Amino acid sequence: MGQEPGGYRRALDLFEGVVCGVPRDGWDAPSPCEGWTALDVAGHVIAGQYRIRALALGAPPPGPADDPRRHVAGDALMAWRTARKECAAALTPEALRRPVPVGSLGELPLGDYLGAYILEPLVHAWDLARATGQPTRLDPDLVHHAFATAHVVAAPLRAAWLGPALPAPPGADEQTRLLAFLGRSA
Repeated sequence: MGQEPGGYRRALDLFEGVVCGVPRDGWDAPSPCEGWTALDVAGHVIAGQYRIRALALGAPPPGPADDPRRHVAGDALMAWRTARKECAAALTPEALRRPVPVGSLGELPLGDYLGAYILEPLVHAWDLARATGQPTRLDPDLVHHAFATAHVVAAPLRAAWLGPALPAPPGADEQTRLLAFLGRSA
């Protein structure tokens, strides 16, 4: 088994807890991600695990998933656990030191990249929880770290993936401000 950075592992644990809580008939529920169901959100995060695995192995990462459901054949929890296990196995100390491309930021060691990647499973845990009627309170430490990351990566993602930032209510907590910054209303 590999050596996942702590915050990254905690974000994956949080996401897995939400996946475990989705009722059997909840996968077709609409999510806060426009045009996506709960199953689409899960498939997207599962695809992210396969992308990280490819980066860890020095292989070309798979292209963007136009159909995130292709990663969720059958049981969504089993698909998630399989992807997570395969990804974790590839995260060797050598792999975590491997430089990986990070868009306009150049390259970072994979371990550092994973430290910033927590934004993805964390926010999609909220999306999935919201879609399926589960509690949406996120780990405040992860939220704080993810918000700092969001400020760095959001601009180039706005056109393709994120909507415009929404105004947060006065006095909003950091989670609400993060979600508003990412175009979500809590």
